[in-house]
Parts: sequence; structure tokens; C-alpha cells
Amino acid sequence: MKTTFPEGFLWGGAVAANQYEGAYDVDGKGLSIQDVMPKGITAPPVEEPTPDNLKLQGIDFYHRYAEDIALFAEMGFKVFRFSIGWSRIFPKGDESEPNEAGLAFYDRVLDECEKHGIEPLVTLSHYETPLHLAKTYDGWVDRRLIGFYENFARTCFERYGKRVKYWLTFNEINSVLHAPLMSGGIWTPKEELSQQQLYQAIHHELVASASATRIAHEVNPELKVGCMIISMPVYPLTPDPADVLAGRMIDRDNYAFGDVHCRGAYPGYFLRKLAELGVELEITEEDRETLKHTVDFVSFSYYVSICASADPSVEKGPGNIFAGVPNPTLPASEWGWQIDPVGLRLVLNDYWDRWQKPLFIVENGLGAKDELVEKDGVKTVEDDYRIQYLNDHLVQVREAIADGVNLLGYTWWGPIDVVSASTAQLSKRYGFIYVDRNDDGTGTLERYRKKSFDFYKQVIASNGASLT
Repeated sequence: MKTTFPEGFLWGGAVAANQYEGAYDVDGKGLSIQDVMPKGITAPPVEEPTPDNLKLQGIDFYHRYAEDIALFAEMGFKVFRFSIGWSRIFPKGDESEPNEAGLAFYDRVLDECEKHGIEPLVTLSHYETPLHLAKTYDGWVDRRLIGFYENFARTCFERYGKRVKYWLTFNEINSVLHAPLMSGGIWTPKEELSQQQLYQAIHHELVASASATRIAHEVNPELKVGCMIISMPVYPLTPDPADVLAGRMIDRDNYAFGDVHCRGAYPGYFLRKLAELGVELEITEEDRETLKHTVDFVSFSYYVSICASADPSVEKGPGNIFAGVPNPTLPASEWGWQIDPVGLRLVLNDYWDRWQKPLFIVENGLGAKDELVEKDGVKTVEDDYRIQYLNDHLVQVREAIADGVNLLGYTWWGPIDVVSASTAQLSKRYGFIYVDRNDDGTGTLERYRKKSFDFYKQVIASNGASLT
């Protein structure tokens, strides 16, 4: 018997303000850390925005949002995940009063979503810490950021809480372990950052996330708040128990964030790790009470799986922020990310079994070098590789649903080409919609439907029945 996707399943796509909005200095917006990261996480930040930073213009969604949302509606989107740029609402991040022009922009975005019957899914903090908070406070290392974030979250919930049901607190919160500036707004260079500083920053983010969940439920009890983590199944490179244990340790680094969000306290294995690192967290009783405000659902990104080895001489390969030992049985993308559809089924079952909370796949996609061609007088991209990737992953999602997993929806990462977070390239394309912009900044910004546009449109229209 062929399992189908549940009625009301939320099909759509996901983007982030810093990667597609542009208009970095328009209508009172302040600078974010991304405005001084022209090479993504591949090089240190610069002091001021520079012309080579593609994120300053992005794909100009700020001025083209109506056109782009109409294209999403044409594909049949039920949900659109986007983030609210913190520095567009609070330019420095620590002000008491918000920037009305910034708030009004997201009102207009929501107007378009409502016009097309698309459910918004909003991320509050998606690698967009205001630059002032990074430079002045060293980002989340400073406890004061909890209060600044609470003010930002409350402002958003009160402004949009009757229009937005689904919210995410921090994007890929566990990525702070490997990308402290991009993920945690921590200005201290990674190589100089102490373990004490890093884990204290993580604690502050977790408290802020739980506090935002509490505030959302106070503002409107109908709001649903989720955490968002990088998922990445870890396989032992060999059957050697030492390799199995090495994989388990990597898993636990990621599980810890979901465990706190879902269970409201730090797990024992995490406390042991802190003790072995010599880290003593400053935790108040108020912090402990706040952490008890657990999330309504768990969302995650899924791109790759990795292997683990107890042998330190085994070389690691590229991945989504987290590097791992390459799996000799799997193919890889042009950027070296290994393609593992079955891993997505494993993650879904693993998370459902572990937390028993509804799940939401909010990022999954394939970055590739696309070639714009003309076919029957129309410009397009023959991206059969992306279609195959999407089909194969969704087949495994269908299997996980048959396994009993409670899944709310699926949002493909980058339904329209955006600037890459990790490499700051536009040539690393994920979209069903091609954007005419190049890594050197040239291009018309015109939009063109790729072959995958129609494929995903058919998947949504059939509620997954068209998958092969």
C-alpha cells in the first residue's frame, strides 16, 4: 500500500533575510554581521560593508517581494518560511523602540502571503545578529542579549501574532559550535574564543529561546513555536565499537540543543561534557525556570550525513557547517556535500522517537552550478539533478510518515536562488527559480522558472502522489 502525505501537509520553501532581501541600508535598517562577511564563513569579517559582498543587494527581494511570492503561489506553496531581519526592526539591536519602516515592510510581505493563501513560517534570528550587538557586547557571550532578544521577539509577536501562527526562535542553533560569529554574533575570533565563553553564549541563547516561547504563548496562546537545529546522521566508519562511540558523541553534541528545547533542562551527558571541559555555566534559578518553557514542535535542516572515526588521522570532508568523515558509499554534490536520502528518514524517526513532538523539515536542498539555456524561446535550467534529489528525499519522507512520524510540512531551502550563507556565492544555486546574478555582482536580477519549478508544482498539487 502506497502511503500518502497527510491532508493539510504544508508544502513550501524557505529563505533568510540576509541572503535574499538586499536593501541593507534602506528605510532605517542597521548593519548585521552578514553585511561585513563578504566571504561567508570562509574568511574573517571586515570592518565595513564592501562592494564584493553579494548579500548587500541579495536578489533584491525587498523591492521584488510581490513578484517572488506570486511565483511561489504559482508553484502552489502552502507555507513560506522567511526570517525577520533583527537590524531592520532594531537597527542597533539594543534600542527600546522599534523602527516602524522595518515593521511595515514585513506587514507588506504578509499581505502578499495572505493574498495568495500562503501560511507564513517566521524565523526570528537567522544568522542576522545586529553588528552593534556583536561588536559592543561580543554577541551572545553577554547575558544582556537575552533582554534585547526578548524585546525583539515580543515586538514581532505583538505586531504579527494574529497573522503568523508558526515561529522559529533561532536558525540552526547548534551551528554556534562551529560558526560562532555567524550563528552567535560572537565577535571574538573563533581561535581565541574560550570554551567557557562559547558554552555560556550557548546557554544565553537557549534561555532566550525558551523565554521567546513563553512570551509567544502569553501574547497569543494559539501561536506555535519551534526550535530549529542542523540534523546530520552520523554513521560509524567501521563496525569498531570505538567508531560507534565516536559517532554517538557527535550525535550528542547536536541532540543536546533539542533535548533542552523539548525537555526543559540540560541532559546528564551534556553536563558531563561541560565538567570535562572545565566549564562552569552561570545559571540562575530564573534561567532554570525559563528553560521549562518547551517548544511546540521541532524543526530542522537536513542536507548531509557524515561518518565518524575514532582514528584522528582519518581526514574529514565538507558539510553543512559541520565537517565529517566522508562516506565511501555515497555520491556528493559539486560542493562535496554527500547525498543521502535515506538519512532523512533516519533523522525523522530518530527525532520523533526521541522527543515525541511534531516535526517540520524547514530546510533541504541541493546547491549546484546551473546553466541558463533557451528552450522553445523560453529561458530555463534543465536541472534534472535537482529534480532527482528532491524526488528521492521526498520518497524517504513519505516512508517516515508511514513509519508513524508526525510531520507538519516540508520547505525546500532556496526555492529561489539566494546568496549562500557559508560561501557567500550566488553560483551555488538551490532554487526552482533562477535569478540572473553572478558572483561578480553582474546580472539583471531577472527571474526564470527552472525545470524543477514544474516538478515541485506537480508534487504539491498531487500532495506527493506524483513522486516516483
